[in-house]
Amino acid sequence: MNETSSPGDLTSRLRNRLETDRRRIEDEAARELARLGENLNAIASGALRSIEADTVEATGRMRELLMKAWLRPLVVGMSLFLGICFGSLGTMHWLSRSIHDRIETLDELDTRTGWARAMLAEIEETTWGVELLESSGDRYVSLPAGTTVRPAFTMEGRPYLKLSRE
Repeated sequence: MNETSSPGDLTSRLRNRLETDRRRIEDEAARELARLGENLNAIASGALRSIEADTVEATGRMRELLMKAWLRPLVVGMSLFLGICFGSLGTMHWLSRSIHDRIETLDELDTRTGWARAMLAEIEETTWGVELLESSGDRYVSLPAGTTVRPAFTMEGRPYLKLSRE
């Protein structure tokens, strides 16, 4: 057996070895590129999910901020509007009730005044115009005008008689 190699054998072995090393390197590089692609895909998916979550969170905060910025003036405005409306309604109801009560009181007083005038006319008619008067502790009776009695004195054309305490 011949253990010496010729330059053609060496070249052929070197080529085979280079070819094998090249295939192994290419296979290893393909595997590394596939792993790198999977890692990049996972990183991109994670970044996309993070961006989506941040966007949802920012949208929620913005919606909440807009609600507060819009809702607060709405609530204040509605409170003022309702307060003014119900306050005016209450005031108008109170004023209406007050006027109505005063009208009823005036009608009642008119009725009482009419009744008192009728009573006074009846008393004057039944007493023939005789009146009682007290002055400085003395009591007097006034007689109707034109009475022919000698009075103690007269006032406004009417004779007065002094009553004794006995």
